[in-house]
Amino acid sequence: MRCRPGSICRRSGSSRVSAREAILGRIRTSLRRADGDGAAERVRAHIDAHAVSPRPHITGDLIAQFRDNAVRLLSTIAEVPHVRDVPATAAAYLRAYNLPMRAVCWKALRLLDWVNNGILMEERPARATDMVGVTEVFCAIAETGTLMTLSGEHTPPVSSLLPETHIAVLRTSQIVPSMEEAWQRLRYTVGEMPRAVNFISGPSRTADIEQTLTLGAHGPYRVHIILVSEGDSRV
Repeated sequence: MRCRPGSICRRSGSSRVSAREAILGRIRTSLRRADGDGAAERVRAHIDAHAVSPRPHITGDLIAQFRDNAVRLLSTIAEVPHVRDVPATAAAYLRAYNLPMRAVCWKALRLLDWVNNGILMEERPARATDMVGVTEVFCAIAETGTLMTLSGEHTPPVSSLLPETHIAVLRTSQIVPSMEEAWQRLRYTVGEMPRAVNFISGPSRTADIEQTLTLGAHGPYRVHIILVSEGDSRV
């Protein structure tokens, strides 16, 4: 079958691909831009040029608001002055709940002193048999008590979603007032959007069956947040 100039030939798969490329090429030409010439910057400029939408006015102590809302979501919280205190605090939590002293963690946390605090720690994505996952977060939302994590090569989301117990390390500087500020921080601090953005609002739960609240239906039974003060927040 012959196709007239300018028409779309639908005879084969390769023709369909060529047709798609041709259509997208015409769109790019009409917009007078080529691939990869600052699309992210244009998106940010477009967003910045528009007025901020109405939202609740979050004021006061963001840390206290986050803490209160996270507890309402059934998360538990421990506060430490330095990130080097995280392993001891995590170990105390695991012992208190008679949980395994074995866990997986993200790369950024691997150099902490887990061994001397009795935790056998492995830096790798969680598997089905792992009971405890320890991760950092990208930021946290004071308005809702929610943690925000980004997927990546060294931040596998399975480590916060698959184990029954999720221990999250959160710096106080990572707490933002609301969801809008969380997305704004992502747009301006991350070079390329991650494949996935996850929001963690306490332990996994559902009330689908007879309206009875059940924890751990789709993820962790427990979310324990270790809140690190500003003093020495780096590993």
